[in-house]
Amino acid sequence: MEKKILGIPKAYLGVVAVLAAIMMSVIDGTVMNVALPTLSDHFGASPSQITWVVNAYQLVITVSLLSFASLGDIHGYRRVFLFGVAVFGLASLACALADSLWTLVGARVVQGIGAAAVMSVNTALIRLIYPPEYLGRGLGINAMVVSVSVAAGPSLAGAILSVASWHWLFVINIPIAAIAFFTGRAFLPQNPVRERSYRFDKTSAVANALTFGLLIYTLEGFAHDESRRLIAVQVVLLLAIGYFFIRRQRTLQAPILPVDLLKIPIFSLSIGTSICSFTAQMLAMVSLPFLLEGVLGRSVAETGLLLTPWPLATIVAAPLAGRLVEKIHPGLLGGVGMAVFALGLFLLAELPAQPENSQIIWRMAVCGAGFGLFQTPNNVTIVSSAPTSRSGGASGMQGTARLFGQTLGTTLVALIFRVAAPDVSPMRCLMVAIGFALTAAVVSSLRLSQATPVKKRG
Repeated sequence: MEKKILGIPKAYLGVVAVLAAIMMSVIDGTVMNVALPTLSDHFGASPSQITWVVNAYQLVITVSLLSFASLGDIHGYRRVFLFGVAVFGLASLACALADSLWTLVGARVVQGIGAAAVMSVNTALIRLIYPPEYLGRGLGINAMVVSVSVAAGPSLAGAILSVASWHWLFVINIPIAAIAFFTGRAFLPQNPVRERSYRFDKTSAVANALTFGLLIYTLEGFAHDESRRLIAVQVVLLLAIGYFFIRRQRTLQAPILPVDLLKIPIFSLSIGTSICSFTAQMLAMVSLPFLLEGVLGRSVAETGLLLTPWPLATIVAAPLAGRLVEKIHPGLLGGVGMAVFALGLFLLAELPAQPENSQIIWRMAVCGAGFGLFQTPNNVTIVSSAPTSRSGGASGMQGTARLFGQTLGTTLVALIFRVAAPDVSPMRCLMVAIGFALTAAVVSSLRLSQATPVKKRG
């Protein structure tokens, strides 16, 4: 019989560890944006230098996510998760004690390693914890926590910086990391026994890091009009290393880049949908503050409040979608969700010249509801369509698709703002975002031709 503690299945208590760790890593990515001016003043650093506090963290996560997912498949998701939480907690302490900008950046690199380990296996662990027929609910709760964290991050940073120094932005991670570590150690399940074991391919890990690192820097170079010669060199290196990397993956039984999973039609369609959706999301989220402040004349405080309905609506829609996916095909739910998201973006682009706050708020809520309706079914499909032994690869690919989409969206915003006038750039970003959202809706609908991998309650 399944062991219970206070009437709760023991395995379910492991969800506390997963959600605490995800909340910690997501919040840490959002609070830094608010803290950058404070850190710039404290260290006497230029804006271009201080952005490394954010960029180093995000870059390390992107280049190492798939490698940690592979390690999870080989050595166990629980072990990789606990390693990540421990590293993140210790690195947070190092960040709080940093006495120079580059010491802080170095600690953020280590923190990014911990965050990558946590993010690479979090959905794989949820798959182990929840019965297949309830997986949608588990991932719905996970999406809700991510949305809460995104919404709370800037407000939490502002509250802390108003009463304490920037060091406390990192100190608060330590008790959360301790809770996640000890709860996870006590309650998280082990991986199922595999029929055969695989070795971690270090060569592929290096090639993976170089490929995604060069991809990101090349996109950034295009967006910020860097030296054409440097960009050309990066493109040549990217093509050469990327070709070697992909070719090597096709020869492995458990590749770091899950080309074996990409052969599954509904998996590859879901990954494509995810990239398009997160590209659209970042195009909107990065450009909307410029629209609200620069074009519509709202203050910084008003802008923060006007953006809040978006994640709040996602908080409501994501768990609901987790229940609906037990009865409705995820391709249909995702297609409808992205169509609603595109409608919300269109309504924002068609705001009157002098809109009331209420007119902005309900449009933001439409965007958030559509995205929440899409996100959970899509995540469930990605995880469920992979064999249980490859849950780590599926989880890692899900995170990589999200990060790549967000990077592409941010890069496109920078490019549009570089080539268009400031007063029309936000609107053009929204129109491009609508295009990506509608593409995501179409790709999601194509999944209706495939049998759903989601287990039905019955």
